[in-house]
Amino acid sequence: MSEQIEELDPAVASEESAEAYMLDRKAVAAILETVEAGDQAHLTQLMEPLHAADIADLLEQIGEDDRAALIRLYGQEFDGEILSELDESIREEVISILTPQVLTQAVRELDSDDVVDLIEDLEDAQQETILDALEETDRVAVEQALNWPEYSAGRLMQREVVMAPEHWTVGQAIDHLRATKEEDLPDQFYHIVMVDPRLHPVGNVTLGKLMRSRRDTRLADILEETFQIIPAMRDEGDVAYAFNQYHLISAPVVDEEGRLIGVITIDDAMAVLDEEHEEDILRLAGVGEGSLSDRVTETTKQRLPWLAVNLVTAIAASMVISQFEAAIAQIVALAVLMPIVASMGGNAGTQSLTVAVRAIATKDLTGSNVWRVIRREVLVGLVNGVIFAVIMGIVGVVWFGSPALGYVIATAMVINLVVAGLAGTGIPILLERFGIDPALASGAFVTTVTDVVGFFAFLGLAALVLL
Repeated sequence: MSEQIEELDPAVASEESAEAYMLDRKAVAAILETVEAGDQAHLTQLMEPLHAADIADLLEQIGEDDRAALIRLYGQEFDGEILSELDESIREEVISILTPQVLTQAVRELDSDDVVDLIEDLEDAQQETILDALEETDRVAVEQALNWPEYSAGRLMQREVVMAPEHWTVGQAIDHLRATKEEDLPDQFYHIVMVDPRLHPVGNVTLGKLMRSRRDTRLADILEETFQIIPAMRDEGDVAYAFNQYHLISAPVVDEEGRLIGVITIDDAMAVLDEEHEEDILRLAGVGEGSLSDRVTETTKQRLPWLAVNLVTAIAASMVISQFEAAIAQIVALAVLMPIVASMGGNAGTQSLTVAVRAIATKDLTGSNVWRVIRREVLVGLVNGVIFAVIMGIVGVVWFGSPALGYVIATAMVINLVVAGLAGTGIPILLERFGIDPALASGAFVTTVTDVVGFFAFLGLAALVLL
């Protein structure tokens, strides 16, 4: 007997894909209605299936009043993982709403690295509130982590680590894990770190190999092939790069003496990588590090400086145009066509800029290949410039009946797209060499260069050829 397989409508499949892993709108509406009704039991029932990350998204998406009402009604059910998943822009607000009892229970459920991530951006008073909620040993671990520089591996690591002497067998390691109190082990771990008598890490043993090996097997015989040690002072961006580059699951962190003091796991490393990518995207757009939860005044303050920079660059481009007032007055077509040249150059420059900034962030763009990359972008600009020069040359002839005008805009198009490729790649590289974040400052410079060169090339050639 054959079974008939029902085909899924592509439009339906696309809609379902777009909404995958998103909060269900009906569920959100039901939760808000329950909060408004003050039904705590029903709220707990609705929230129980949700992951902590989904609850954090819910709190970020609803209004301030609804957020406060939901948190108060949810009460003792509030999980520490929710605080860990919350956007920093509303984390302080949520903590201020929680009762001391709920906050104490929430933070005691977290590993030390999550507590550090939670409190490092809070005001001193709220930091002290959370530290007071911790057990004494946990408080000491968090305070020690906070002594490491911000954005360092020492700040990123968790202090809870499972280690074993290099002479142990599989059986000894398993017996040790079973005998250790649950609260003395990390909530999640992937490796046992082998150490020598001076607590220097010498290798990792995965739990998978541990469980499938005979009890009398020496741990030293089943070490992972890939093993990276992270100095505590290493920048967290470099740590994230190492995890991504070498496909690490976890890595031991050592102090200046090379002794094991903690471990970094893949979830924390990937969170850093995600934050850096998001930061680059936002900075390329000149919107800082804002979020959807920011107030109007905060968002305005973040965007105002870059709008001011863009105003200055626009004035610079306008000053170039003002030098050719006579030519524009005589040939109106120049005013119609000149934005096309500048716009094409700006878009081409942004394409090269985005590729360059991403390559710098991932360390793919280095001194050994920098000239090859620049040459490639310039050649791409030249080829694209020639293609669009032909198109715009034809447009100039057909639209305005002037072969000379077609020649002018075609030539200007080639010049500006070549310069766009050069500036889009070269400017981020120069800024990075001078210690300036290329994602933060490149956009304004590249736009200025392509606008000025585009207007000057087009209007200058027009003044020479057509007048």
